[in-house]
Amino acid sequence: MDTSTDARKPGMEQAQSSRSLYLTAAVVAILIWSTSFVGTKIAYHSFPPLTLGAARFLIASVILGVVMLVRKEFALPAPKDLGWMALSGMLGTTLYFALENIGLELTTASSAALIVASYPAITALLEFIFYRVKISWLKGLGIVMAIAGVYQISGGSPGAGSGQLTGNLILIAAGVVFAAYNFTTRKVVSSYSMVTVSFYQTITGTIAFIPLALLERSRWQAPTAESLWMLLYLGIFCSVAAFMLYNYGLRGLSSSTAVTLMNLVPLFGVLFSSVFLAEVMHIYDWIGGILIIAGVMLSVGDNTTKGNGS
Repeated sequence: MDTSTDARKPGMEQAQSSRSLYLTAAVVAILIWSTSFVGTKIAYHSFPPLTLGAARFLIASVILGVVMLVRKEFALPAPKDLGWMALSGMLGTTLYFALENIGLELTTASSAALIVASYPAITALLEFIFYRVKISWLKGLGIVMAIAGVYQISGGSPGAGSGQLTGNLILIAAGVVFAAYNFTTRKVVSSYSMVTVSFYQTITGTIAFIPLALLERSRWQAPTAESLWMLLYLGIFCSVAAFMLYNYGLRGLSSSTAVTLMNLVPLFGVLFSSVFLAEVMHIYDWIGGILIIAGVMLSVGDNTTKGNGS
């Protein structure tokens, strides 16, 4: 009788159970993020885009502050690090979500979900341009495919109207801002917990959002119950809960697995847009979406590159 095999079984089962828990947490986070496009569209019935962004992250700031108090992580970062957190907060919270919300108001939720899926490839391209990070031919092919997919969705087809085209172009600009946010966040993320970094980023971004929201005062109105619930959902679940679940999942998942899972966001985003908003995907949208997802998997999943550093 092989007792060593029997002794290993409980440990193997426990490890497998833990991995399943990490995987479940990450998938739930991705499902929540995938609903944000639909939730934002519904919230627009009462909230203009910049006001919605400010209100959403005000809620998130309060929740993150409570989390920091509970975890006893309240500490003021070094002035230089606080400056980087503030800059990344204005980029990743204020500017990014201002552009995303405005773009989403003009285009469809399904197109937005697919364009947002190209952001990792856009980031890889900008790393190559500004930081001289070498890329393999496979990664380069992935970037080209993702950009071709974005072009197909954004205006390469006659099916996109002028308003939708403007919204798509704004979302592409948001992708450049997303890359800049990643570059600045890297300067502090290794020195502080993600909750601490997110808290100071969100606080700064929310403060910077307020003057933008005031520009929409003429469009303010009493919110409907449905829009108010969507605002709370975006602030509590999409901005905080999903982030914490995903970070928990990353503890037990490899980077390649995490990247592959993130490719589910546009797929679920399109599905939810079709079910809840009755949006119809045309053939050129499907072609563009397939190109984007395949391109991102190549550009982010290839690990044969070596960077020169910044």
